[in-house]
Amino acid sequence: MWYVSTRGMAPRIDFEGALFSGYAPDGGLYMPEELPQLSRETLREWSMLSYPSLVKELCSLFIGPELIPRDDLNGTSGDTGSAAIESVHGAKNVDIIVLLPKGHCTKIQELQMTTVLRDNVHVFGVEGNSDELDEPIKTVFADVAFVKKHNLMSLNSINWSRVLVQIAHHFFAYFRCAPSLDTHPLPPVEVVVPTGAAGNLAAGCIAQKMGLPIHLVVAVNSNDIIHRTIQWGDFSLSKAVKPTLASAMDIQVPYNMERIFWLLSGSDSQVIRALMQQFERTKSVGLPKELHSKLAEAVTSQSVSDEAITQTMGRCWQENEYLLCPHSAVAVSCHYQQVDRQQPSPPRCCLAPASAAKFPEAVRAARLTLDTPAEILALEHKETRCTPMRKGDDWTRMLRDTIEDLSQQWQGRFQNLPA
Repeated sequence: MWYVSTRGMAPRIDFEGALFSGYAPDGGLYMPEELPQLSRETLREWSMLSYPSLVKELCSLFIGPELIPRDDLNGTSGDTGSAAIESVHGAKNVDIIVLLPKGHCTKIQELQMTTVLRDNVHVFGVEGNSDELDEPIKTVFADVAFVKKHNLMSLNSINWSRVLVQIAHHFFAYFRCAPSLDTHPLPPVEVVVPTGAAGNLAAGCIAQKMGLPIHLVVAVNSNDIIHRTIQWGDFSLSKAVKPTLASAMDIQVPYNMERIFWLLSGSDSQVIRALMQQFERTKSVGLPKELHSKLAEAVTSQSVSDEAITQTMGRCWQENEYLLCPHSAVAVSCHYQQVDRQQPSPPRCCLAPASAAKFPEAVRAARLTLDTPAEILALEHKETRCTPMRKGDDWTRMLRDTIEDLSQQWQGRFQNLPA
């Protein structure tokens, strides 16, 4: 399996190259050169697997033996950073650098990252939003020699491996919701995807292309660039990011849309390169008519307000005694709208990305109460460590210097090992 850049100006690479990377050198994102097509029999066999086994079967189509990187680089809008830290903190062969947007994630999300005082965890608090902190990461990964020298990789959905694992979400959802796999054609299932940077949406589009009969519904908050793109082909920035209760989705530059555009264009790198370069220059581009038509055919969308989020959280608790996080509520709001219209529809699954315990502000706004877990309460009393990246600082230089310092520390450790 080979991987190519969506912009077509970088050499193709194997999975190891895609894993140990972020953006491609030409500014694009890596995608498989070809997608495997799954038979009905394969789908039937996969439907009987546990989730871990399903992930293994899926990944075996795309990768060889897994490799463990030494240095990780991660920009987060809230949840990815703490999950990444949890997976590697204290490890002897990995350093992780996390950029968190100060003031754009909840206090608990921030504490989950800044209270991990391990030597291999390095957290920066950026005076900017999720889109702004992505810029220095993109600049660093554009320096191919620097990336190879320091063994860098990204752990957010810039990296293909993150999207790869997310493809399994859609297969697993389909197998749990499809009434039968014995009919012809296979029955459709609707999957509602709460979306920020669109990694899980890209995964769903790939699953569609592999033969999974799902219909995708994109659920966004008031930062609605994806909704406008699907509805009218208007891929353009708003004047500013709007803070919402679903803070991890407060994103204006959903970079994985580039993967989706490439996929739906028939892998036309020339078209995608021109499209994305214009977007980077002008912050606004209209999709070509044919591409917009294919996008609207593959995906539908809705934008959900904060008021709808709190109403949905309240309704779900009243009907099910289940406390939704605000991001999950964005998806479930779309479900409730369909239910209230009493329109016939296929079975529907809403993807739920996080626990409500991380978002007490949203719970209070919904006039609900939260039984906060003890481990979350304990965060308030822990020591924190976070290096500020202030407006006016050279964020790219700070990032590069940190990586250089860590590499020198690694070299010192190896030099001091006994012969």
